[in-house]
Amino acid sequence: VQLQASGGGLVQPGGSLRLSCAASGSGFRINTMNWHRQAPGKRRELVAGITSGGTTNYVDSVKGRFTISRDNAKNTVSLQMTSLKAEDTAVYYCEADYMIYRPDTTVAGRSWGQGTEVTVSS
Repeated sequence: VQLQASGGGLVQPGGSLRLSCAASGSGFRINTMNWHRQAPGKRRELVAGITSGGTTNYVDSVKGRFTISRDNAKNTVSLQMTSLKAEDTAVYYCEADYMIYRPDTTVAGRSWGQGTEVTVSS
């Protein structure tokens, strides 16, 4: 399963950006899809996640500002970011936990997208 992320860029404080991530491959079913971020000099952190049933979770620092959503039919996940702050500056990564069903076995796996950079600055 390959993930392709897009939508990063430079935005002023208070602005908005929408990140998107598309999964491709064959014979898979995605369970949870997540967005992580890593700011310069900091550890990667989980920002938001969404299950196949639509249950979401967010890190406290983005609650009320970010919204994660997914399209199960298209195997895509998006992160709508509003009221952006300088501290949101980071490289954002999408991640997916999936299952691949084969005639003789079932394989579980995890894939990461390549990262998309978000810079919040005036």
